Amino acid sequence: MRKALREKMLRTSRSGAAIGALDAVVRREEKWAGAWRQRLALAAAAMTARQAGRIEDEGGLRDAVLLTRPGDNVGPAGLLLLAWRRLASRPAEELLTEKSLFAVLENLGHAGDDDAFSDLADELRQLSAGVGMVDMMIGAIEITERHGFARALGAWLADALLAQRLGWAHALPLLGAEAALGKSARPRRSAASSVATSIETNAERAKGLLAAQARAAIRAIDLSAEFERRADRLLAVAPKLRAKAADTVVDKLLSDDAIVASEKISGMSDRGLRRLFDRLVDLGAVRELSGRSTFRIYGI
Repeated sequence: MRKALREKMLRTSRSGAAIGALDAVVRREEKWAGAWRQRLALAAAAMTARQAGRIEDEGGLRDAVLLTRPGDNVGPAGLLLLAWRRLASRPAEELLTEKSLFAVLENLGHAGDDDAFSDLADELRQLSAGVGMVDMMIGAIEITERHGFARALGAWLADALLAQRLGWAHALPLLGAEAALGKSARPRRSAASSVATSIETNAERAKGLLAAQARAAIRAIDLSAEFERRADRLLAVAPKLRAKAADTVVDKLLSDDAIVASEKISGMSDRGLRRLFDRLVDLGAVRELSGRSTFRIYGI
């Protein structure tokens, strides 16, 4: 018992240290934070797509959203990305409203079950009040399993609850990119030992979730350092840009994962935008992300 308690404390401290370091990055409120969050959302959507048996990778998901005209259907793959983009872009305090939950369920392919939706909303309200961080994560995963929803929803909810608990303005897509989230272990004892088995199973799940959270936090911190370097380069060359509305383009690059070359920018022609992107690529401030000669997409 003491050994198990000690191991739990060590796992919790590692996860807590990683989240603490991540919290420090979040609270700096850097200019590039929007692009950082959306790149994390893309990674989470790619994992969600793989788990759903889809073939789209990050590039395919990005294309599904960015190359679709406003108002047109982005398709099932694009909807997965929109779900995670919602987590990264909407104020954290709004993520678990009924309106937001309904939109996320629809994007993840769970629309139409009104009873399950109502139960989910009620249980989340109870979960967000008065439980510890680990129990909160476990609860989010178990609620989705109980209602037959995909694991991606549990990860989405756990990330939203974490942001609200820590008082972040926006959530970070963290657990969605993890391949495993501490699934329940198959019982290994007799029915007479069901209570002990339940405790053991919950301990294993907690262990898996804490490890996943620590990995996700470290991955996000590493990505933040990469974004900081790239953003510094972009901001350093920004004064050299003479194109009209160049400041608007720079702001968009810092606030989103990517921009399509045909993006409508007020005060800038399509040709002018393409020339600006070419200039930014030459200066090493922006990358072309698609690898194509047409329908190009740019980001930091």
